[in-house]
Amino acid sequence: MPKVAKKLSRSKLVKKLDTVFSQYIRLSNADKNGNCKCVTCDKTFFWKEIQAGHFMSRKHYSIRWDERNVKPQCLACNVYRYGEQYKFSQKLGFQESELLYNLSKSIVKFTNVELQEFINLYNKKLKAFL
Repeated sequence: MPKVAKKLSRSKLVKKLDTVFSQYIRLSNADKNGNCKCVTCDKTFFWKEIQAGHFMSRKHYSIRWDERNVKPQCLACNVYRYGEQYKFSQKLGFQESELLYNLSKSIVKFTNVELQEFINLYNKKLKAFL
């Protein structure tokens, strides 16, 4: 009997998308040696030792997976310094920061199918780096 793919729950789809999206953000911003610069403090880390920091919090689903809203960020800036949002906005520039802020106010609910499509897209994009 052929194995049927089990449908993932919404929370598992979100978690899977967060993982693949984070890897893509870090790898797409890495140099040829796999090193990334923290968007807020400019320190360099290997891509696996840095995080995908969000300018506008992940709670805003409208831009949670928007590449403009997410940049490599070190643990110290992202967690211990609460994302350094002011410094992050300076790096983005006024127009981009304002745009992302306004987009974050939109209420969006992605379907499970859309989440799976995002996962497929970022898995495909990741293959270019792995």
